[in-house]
Amino acid sequence: MRKILVLFLLTVVFAGLSLAQAPRNDRQAAPPVRTFVLHCESLWDGRADTLRKDVSIVIKGDRIDRVVAGALQPSAEIAEVVPVSGTCMPGLVEAHTHLLLQGDITAADYDEQILKQSIAFRTILAVRNARRSLLYGFTTLRDMETEGAGYADVDLKKAINQGIIPGPRMFTSGRAMDVTGAYPVLGYDWQLQPHLPHGVQEVDGVEGARKAVREQLSYGVDWIKIYSDRSYFLRPDGVLDDIPTFTLDELRAIVDEAHRQHHKVASHATALNGVHNSVTAGVDSIEHGDYIADEDLATMKQKGIYYIPTLFVGEYVAEGRGGVWPKMIAVNEETVRRAMKAGVKIAFGTDVGGFDWSITPAKQFATLVRLGMTPKQAIQTSNITGAELLGMADQIGTIEPGKFADIIVVSGNPLEDVTVLEHVQRTFKGGVEIK
Repeated sequence: MRKILVLFLLTVVFAGLSLAQAPRNDRQAAPPVRTFVLHCESLWDGRADTLRKDVSIVIKGDRIDRVVAGALQPSAEIAEVVPVSGTCMPGLVEAHTHLLLQGDITAADYDEQILKQSIAFRTILAVRNARRSLLYGFTTLRDMETEGAGYADVDLKKAINQGIIPGPRMFTSGRAMDVTGAYPVLGYDWQLQPHLPHGVQEVDGVEGARKAVREQLSYGVDWIKIYSDRSYFLRPDGVLDDIPTFTLDELRAIVDEAHRQHHKVASHATALNGVHNSVTAGVDSIEHGDYIADEDLATMKQKGIYYIPTLFVGEYVAEGRGGVWPKMIAVNEETVRRAMKAGVKIAFGTDVGGFDWSITPAKQFATLVRLGMTPKQAIQTSNITGAELLGMADQIGTIEPGKFADIIVVSGNPLEDVTVLEHVQRTFKGGVEIK
């Protein structure tokens, strides 16, 4: 009986091994990667000085396989050839957005969203804005905080990445940070104030700063966003001055902790002291930067700190806010001219969300051209410098083999008339057209 039992067990074991090693006929094979062609009337690859005519982009899966002259035909390899009238060009990068904000001209606008709209409702609006971003031609964006909606941006990114909703490639920054008493919601009954929601995470002290960075990274943010100044006023000598928020020690702690964990820091720094302290602390990008002293521009150039001048939002909110804001427009424009002359890396960002999402951020390209950039230079603040800012220069920004098939179509020649970007005709993200 013992021998029979051993023989039976051996038979079962070998049978199991045979079944495990045998091919599974009932297991479905992965579908073949789809290859198709965009046959473009014209193409700008993101770097050249001129357009190429009659060009085919071969797309395999979500990547560009090759770019060839002339037309191709369907074949065993190529499933479909899609004719494209107009100019094919790389998808755009928007480096300063607020998907969960719907316009922020006055304090009342802001308080309405923070105090009366649920995070669920605001997230629904953000889903709409994410799709709008794609249709505007922005296939990648960096969202610069949720303004009181917690880490809903991280969830939004997750839903996009899982294919649940359409949206750009996202980089998130969650709640952002400011010191106690420096950021809305403010001005209400002092008995209620501690219990009201705020647009940021309030952070104080060096150890509090380090802890806040660790906490935000644990919730999945990509960038750390800080507010480095507030309360702007124009001095008689034309310098836009401010009240700094964090101490230099606090800023250094935030930057050190973020960099130690291989993450970057974006600083809302609009005027003299906020910019200077941020640059001294070694942040990775200056957001807004309406006024930047020449010595700080030199330091930004030397350290490779990016400058994201949100020109369009300044124009949009100035009249409604009044006070110093209308005067800040000219200050900001002059700062951009000086930054261009100094060779500072300028990336495209508009602060959309500060103005309503019904307006395309592409309107800012015309402003950059008016300030002295060529159309090509203005566009490259988005596709080239924006990709570099986000560490994705090897993945996006140009139309070349191996990169994501993030492609938009515009009418006319964007290198001659940059305003054609305000009317994007078609958008492909990862080879999939957004209808």
